[in-house]
Amino acid sequence: MLAHIKGKLIGFLFGLLIGNIPGALLGLWLGHLVDKKLANAWQFNKGAQAEFLYTTFATMGHVAKSSGQVSAEEIRLAEQLMTQMRLHGEQRAQAQQAFREGKDSDFPLAETLRRFRARVKDSRNLLRFFMEVQLQLAFADGELHPAERRLLHRIAAELGFSERELEQLLAFAEAQLHMFRQGRGNAGAGGYRQPPQDRLRDAYRILEVEVGADDSTVKRAYRRQMSKHHPDKLMAQGLPKEMMDMAKEKAQDIQQAWETIKAARNIR
Repeated sequence: MLAHIKGKLIGFLFGLLIGNIPGALLGLWLGHLVDKKLANAWQFNKGAQAEFLYTTFATMGHVAKSSGQVSAEEIRLAEQLMTQMRLHGEQRAQAQQAFREGKDSDFPLAETLRRFRARVKDSRNLLRFFMEVQLQLAFADGELHPAERRLLHRIAAELGFSERELEQLLAFAEAQLHMFRQGRGNAGAGGYRQPPQDRLRDAYRILEVEVGADDSTVKRAYRRQMSKHHPDKLMAQGLPKEMMDMAKEKAQDIQQAWETIKAARNIR
């Protein structure tokens, strides 16, 4: 309650100190304008975050269905993301409903993406994060179906990404999948263990830099990727708080890629 009248209260007291009753009334009016602006901004942010979550899961449903049959791995990934985002009760039910709506053949994908793009004010970092989540779903079963690839090109185009940028995102997502498997691999127990050379290759793909680039170029690529994926920066731009852990994981993968390259090049 106090947050809704904070501007009025401060304005009233400050106005009273410098201008007695007339000053207090002026301060009260100015404080009211501040409170109104902050309330509108909060409501907009809340609406934008709700739309972010809806569009994320609805589009995931559409991507999953594009190959003809939604796989058990894709359903499992969607549920895992809901759990990671701590979606419970009504929020989880809404995410599941969005996923189901996305699977409909008449789902208005283009209209939904355009509305979403406008909501996030065309923020490249948020749009990229959104695309990366979709690519996680597309790679859920370990391969990219041709129909999924075609749909991802449509989604990327709607969000303003070029074909080259999409290919970079695809390489990033595939490398991140390998890093995930490497982290969970259990050598000697039949688990997946990525060869060191492949791990180094994926580290370069995560930083989106050529293997033959010099050290300073690699450092700049690392800083650029961290800037794009910094959780606090994404939150400030409108990323739902429920997705903070996902953002932290991506930042950790970038850090891990940088450490892998540093060790290989003996960078201090």
